[in-house]
Amino acid sequence: VQYVESGGGLVQPGGSLKLSCAASGFAFSSYAMRWYRQCPGKEREWVATITTGGRSITYADSVKGRFTISRDNAKNTVYLQMNSLKPEDLAVYYCSVLPEWGWGQGTQVTVSS
Repeated sequence: VQYVESGGGLVQPGGSLKLSCAASGFAFSSYAMRWYRQCPGKEREWVATITTGGRSITYADSVKGRFTISRDNAKNTVYLQMNSLKPEDLAVYYCSVLPEWGWGQGTQVTVSS
């Protein structure tokens, strides 16, 4: 199993970023996918989940209404559109099926003026 996250960067508060995660080594379309993040000095936390066909989506309260998870099963890729970013969104973002399946290198998101 391999995950390659990308799309992170430096953005001002209120700005937007779209993260991508290309997955391989398993039947991507058969599994729900999740985004997680690890803020400095904190444990990794769950951010969002999307089911196999995208019909069921859930978000952590901290990002609800600002972030949108989506997926393209033809490309084995899951996305995270992040709007209205706040300084507390600063973190390394990861995708995974489940924590037990391991992690990629993540992508750094920095929100700062």
